[in-house]
Amino acid sequence: MAVRKKNGRWHWRFQVDGRTWCGSTALKATKQNKPGAQKKETEARELVKEGRNPRQHLIVRPFNEAAVDFLKWAEGEYRDHPNSHRRLVTSFASLSAFFLSTPVGAITEGMLEDFKSGRRRNSIREVTLRHDLYALSKFFQYAIKQRWAARNPVRGMEMPSDADAIRIHVLTATEEETYFHQATGDLHDLGRLILNQGCRPEEVLRLRQVEVDLDNRRLKIARGKTKAARRTLTLTQESMRILAQRLNKGSEWVFPSPKMPGKPRGRLNGQHDTLLFRLNHVKVGDKWVEKPREGQIQFVLYDLRHTFATHLAEAGVDLATLAAILGHSSLRVVQRYVHVTQEHQRAEMLRYDAMLTARTGNEKQPENGRASFGPVVM
Repeated sequence: MAVRKKNGRWHWRFQVDGRTWCGSTALKATKQNKPGAQKKETEARELVKEGRNPRQHLIVRPFNEAAVDFLKWAEGEYRDHPNSHRRLVTSFASLSAFFLSTPVGAITEGMLEDFKSGRRRNSIREVTLRHDLYALSKFFQYAIKQRWAARNPVRGMEMPSDADAIRIHVLTATEEETYFHQATGDLHDLGRLILNQGCRPEEVLRLRQVEVDLDNRRLKIARGKTKAARRTLTLTQESMRILAQRLNKGSEWVFPSPKMPGKPRGRLNGQHDTLLFRLNHVKVGDKWVEKPREGQIQFVLYDLRHTFATHLAEAGVDLATLAAILGHSSLRVVQRYVHVTQEHQRAEMLRYDAMLTARTGNEKQPENGRASFGPVVM
């Protein structure tokens, strides 16, 4: 056994996977205490093999029990962002089913790789897997503070790339017209406000009337995960008309709940999905027949925010200003939302070609009919 005397006490020292671990048994370095010191060394070695730090007194907590406590904490932590909490609940349904009663501190990168592999065998989308791993990382940050784990194994994982994980759709003018021609009530107003102001759906649904200043054309987003998310926006003319019709209706909320007085309206995803179903199907007799795929409209409400960002980028708004309007502190994050359309790319290339032609003075075409351009300095 790897125990030795140091400063009058028995100390343990061993290696696991090339890393050296050492610590004190707190026992006096006597012959009678040596068996007890060797037992402590064995216990410390087992803790390391389980992924736990033997010098930290961790609380052994089964994952499925710890997950319940974490989700209760997250419900309060994300009270202003109920969608974030719902996403955590969805991810933990799969995580708890996989890890069951495994001690939190014993979960390793290898186990996480097995989880990823199993989820992919079930043909889930990469964006879903990305959400699961981010939820697990948030859980381990909480678990470390609770002394259920010594480290966050998700940090050593390879996350699904943004290109694979992020599904973004920018609506065409035809899709916009078709959708809003059929949308009514809260769903119509929510969609138009997102498209006009670039807000997140939950930011619009949780607006209080006092946060709308029609006289000064201002809309205050008072709650958000970050300082950048808490911002003041300038209202468009259409937003002004929509909000003017919704104010002073006997509620503090711009979108009050129809079932729970005094509460804001919940998500409208169900109504949105129902509308898309009707747009993508034709009723023949008593049955709904799906339209050809190329004639369908498929998007989520959040895509209206992506569409807003793309429209502003195409209009020439710089990324720093766009980040402030969207409520992001990072330009890198904003670049994910800006997806320049093929039509805009074509228009810009034609504009660039016209600029080149004007600069070269309409040089004479060579006899073979091919244009001759000088080098372009980038």
